[in-house]
Amino acid sequence: MIDHSIVQERVRVRLRQRHLAENRFKVYGIFSIGLAVVFIAVLFATIVNTGSSAFKQTKILLQVDLGGDQFGGNIPPKEKDIEAANFHLLTKRAIYKAFPTVMSRGGKRQLYRLLSSGAPFQLKNIVKESPDVVGKTIKVWVTASDDVDMVIKGKVPRDAGPDLRRLTNQQMGWLRELEKAGALTTKFNTTLFLSGDSREPELAGIGGALVGSFLSILVCIALALPIGVLSAVYLEEFAPKNRYTDLIEVNINNLAAVPSIVFGLLGLAIFLNMFDLPRSAPLVGGMVLSLMTLPTIIIASRASIKAVPPSIREAATALGASRVQVAFHHVVPLARPGIMSGTVIGVAQALGETAPLLMIGMVAFVVDIPGGILDAATALPVQVFLWSDIPERAFSERTAAAIVILLAFTMLMNLTAVILRRKFETSW
Repeated sequence: MIDHSIVQERVRVRLRQRHLAENRFKVYGIFSIGLAVVFIAVLFATIVNTGSSAFKQTKILLQVDLGGDQFGGNIPPKEKDIEAANFHLLTKRAIYKAFPTVMSRGGKRQLYRLLSSGAPFQLKNIVKESPDVVGKTIKVWVTASDDVDMVIKGKVPRDAGPDLRRLTNQQMGWLRELEKAGALTTKFNTTLFLSGDSREPELAGIGGALVGSFLSILVCIALALPIGVLSAVYLEEFAPKNRYTDLIEVNINNLAAVPSIVFGLLGLAIFLNMFDLPRSAPLVGGMVLSLMTLPTIIIASRASIKAVPPSIREAATALGASRVQVAFHHVVPLARPGIMSGTVIGVAQALGETAPLLMIGMVAFVVDIPGGILDAATALPVQVFLWSDIPERAFSERTAAAIVILLAFTMLMNLTAVILRRKFETSW
């Protein structure tokens, strides 16, 4: 006879072992998630800590004498007088006036090096915007050099040696005098967002890269969204199920896994070499990114269209709607949440791509902000790539700041996809 007590004991032992195994699996899963969160938190904290200082820029207050002798004696000056004026001389006079005891040529040279090379151009822009300041003495906050900026922000210790801080003891003394006089401060770095690239860190900005990315994404959406949605509608609603459509589906799925640099090579071979489109233009960048985004949009759109219940199609057909009306009046509107979220995710992925843009020449050094899709431009991830390769210390914080901005845009777009899906999603 079977001893039921022994069987029950074995069952209890097996159940206890199974429960222990399940608990261990839960612990492993929680530990893995926690470890991943810690790594991500450390990564974000490191990037933010490095790049947060780039959102501020050190400024020096100067009293500039805009005498009419530099503007041909005309008050207010004409445009040609402003262009001919020597703003470098006016800036030098202003910084020399702040330290009248500095008389030697070497001392004046070191004194002028406290200012950014862009200080005269800032003064010129002020005169262009307000010509009535000519003939007066005005107070102007001009940008300090990157070496001064690093010291004031604490990126380089003040007690470090001159070789490390790249400022002499005499220059450090002048900075202390400026701080005591209230003529040295840090302000929000508008240059970072409004200017293009520059060889000087304190003058470099991501304005051109932001506009280039925006124009490229616009071209990408304009091409990929209609083509992707129409392709999905045809494959799901109209195309016959045969080996040809099966081959198309397999190729679409394979294209979604192709390395992005392959699309860059395709754009280089066809758009640039064959059609002779302008190199480093947002038009070509957007076309290459649209090729990358198309498979994602098609796959997401097909999944959303397939999720619409057949009863919707049957009801519309019963009321006399044609196949086209059924597809575009009933199925596509109901599949809109999935289509929109798939498009946003695909565009967010394209926003962070660098390799295909490098292949079509968007790695060029572009100072001016592009005014259209045919102008030379770069993109935000390419700008990060360019700055990360520069050994200058001040560029490291700007690289991190650009990464923070890029991550913020990507997270915002993914959050938008989630919100759109939850807002328009229909439960069947």
